Amino acid sequence: MDTSLSPIRLYGSSASYFTGKMENYFRVRGVPYTQETMYFPESVKQNIANLGVAQMPTVQLGDGRWMTDTTAMIQWFETQIPEHRIIPDDPAQRFLCLLLEDYADEWLWRPAMHYRWYYPKGAYLLSRHLVDELVRNLPAPKALLRWNLRRRQRGGYTAGDGVGPEAVAGTEAIYGRTLEQLEHIFSQRDFLLGSKPSLADIGFSGPFFRHFAFDPIPLEILRQQAPATLAWVARLWAYAPSKGGEWVEGIPNDIGPILDEIGRAYLPYLNANVDAVAAGKKTFDATIDNVPYRGARYSRYRVWCLAQLRAELEAMAAPARPQVEELLNRHGCLDPLYARSELPLLPDQEAGLPFNGSTKMVGVNE
Repeated sequence: MDTSLSPIRLYGSSASYFTGKMENYFRVRGVPYTQETMYFPESVKQNIANLGVAQMPTVQLGDGRWMTDTTAMIQWFETQIPEHRIIPDDPAQRFLCLLLEDYADEWLWRPAMHYRWYYPKGAYLLSRHLVDELVRNLPAPKALLRWNLRRRQRGGYTAGDGVGPEAVAGTEAIYGRTLEQLEHIFSQRDFLLGSKPSLADIGFSGPFFRHFAFDPIPLEILRQQAPATLAWVARLWAYAPSKGGEWVEGIPNDIGPILDEIGRAYLPYLNANVDAVAAGKKTFDATIDNVPYRGARYSRYRVWCLAQLRAELEAMAAPARPQVEELLNRHGCLDPLYARSELPLLPDQEAGLPFNGSTKMVGVNE
């Protein structure tokens, strides 16, 4: 590894979705790092000054540069550290990994945040944890800070992001189906594409490592319904490059149910968000997979995510592209991937990533 990259400091939280994802990446790649707490409100000013946006986590390199956005950071590190890469060279597997990472980042986020903040048992536990960790220097009563954090998170990421009473059961069903899909896979092999981790595993570590396998309500469901998946969480955290392993050839058939879910739910949701952004709406209503989301938050970043998936597919050379398109079409993904001909991107949106960001993941608290 280039010595100018060291020491690598990862700023975030020990309960954070994307901090945990980045930690899993560094560990799987064997990249030395230190995880340091991001304190508020000081870190907001620092992030905006150095990166243009305030979000968690951030990385500071040994040469002083700051980085943001786990997807962009991982892709950058993959170009800098050639040994033990986690993005396959095979075009079909590469595209699958990018698609699964995007799905885990942007769609499984919803049930992960729901379970954390909807139920009092999790909300009270995590608000205490996060206040003690992140805002311990604020001159206000801890009880008030915890109450305000619960109100903020529910208003921005659960009830305030479309998961009203009529969407609770459907949101929790996403988690249930995900456990069924993964349990079938991890009962047969160690990781999503074989006996060593890929980017797809790192993507799924976001919702699992610091939410589903951390928060009390989803953790108990995970223990009871998907023990092989719980074992995968620990196996990924314990993996080191010296353990080696291989990826299977092609795309395993048992990935199909996850692709079905992406075609049926996630990509239609991205299109509903595209329509909202194009219309200048800050919130929108959408019925996705028969679940009504009312007042979901707009996201310019997710428009960019859709554009990136298209660009990756369109850059693929023959004969891989027709084969991947056939796979996507078989699972209902190809049509919704291109359902909107024009995407309302900002000029040069996210062109500065990972060293400068244009937009936050969700249009909240801006």
